[in-house]
Amino acid sequence: MSPRVLVLGGTGEGRRLAEKLAQLGISVVSSLAGRVREPKLPVGEVRIGGFGGREGLAEYLRAERIGTVVDATHPFATRMTENAVSATETTGTELLVLRRRAWSPGPADEWHQVDSLAEAAEKVGELGRRVLLTTGRQELGCFAAARDIWFLVRTVEEPEQPLPPNMTTLTARGPFDTAAELELLRTHRIEVIVSKNSGGSMTEGKLDAARRLGLPVVLVRQPDLPPAPVVHTVAEALTWFRERGSHAG
Repeated sequence: MSPRVLVLGGTGEGRRLAEKLAQLGISVVSSLAGRVREPKLPVGEVRIGGFGGREGLAEYLRAERIGTVVDATHPFATRMTENAVSATETTGTELLVLRRRAWSPGPADEWHQVDSLAEAAEKVGELGRRVLLTTGRQELGCFAAARDIWFLVRTVEEPEQPLPPNMTTLTARGPFDTAAELELLRTHRIEVIVSKNSGGSMTEGKLDAARRLGLPVVLVRQPDLPPAPVVHTVAEALTWFRERGSHAG
């Protein structure tokens, strides 16, 4: 029985990588956190739910004879990444981080980049009173004190408490193209967008729309990369595996 690959997924990149590795004849298991009720499932074996911290993940790696872990989680899933670094160090397992590149501003963009949602909440009041908030359904409590601002909160599922007092929720799953985003911003008379700098094309349409309308955007910077090999695309990840022929078969 050859060593297996564990893909810590939940992203489009994770799903695509699991499919490509399976096509190469590599035994892959994808792990999803289970925070979304109806997640898009990757090809092959899937486990849903947490591991029980870094110790639980290390125990799983040993028990399941995992040879390589690919951290293909969301760029802001910092706790899972920290657990992956610790568990792979403890067990001597290879770790590869698949992290999509952050968005970069163009000359026509008015971006205000901050390091946390708390900073974003402080900044947004300086820029507008009608806000499209697309930072995910957790940690919205950072904006709960903004009583003179109206928020359109867009999440995949219903957001968690506490919530901003003046808000409307919109549950939707991307991709969101530029035309649809332009219509959304105009319909709701949005004056500023707040988002995490997640990178990728699935939700980039709102940035294109903001550029066309001349709207400011508050973006939370991606966390620092962990001390591990990092690739930014599925193609780069496959190259990394092929260079280790013992895994690629």
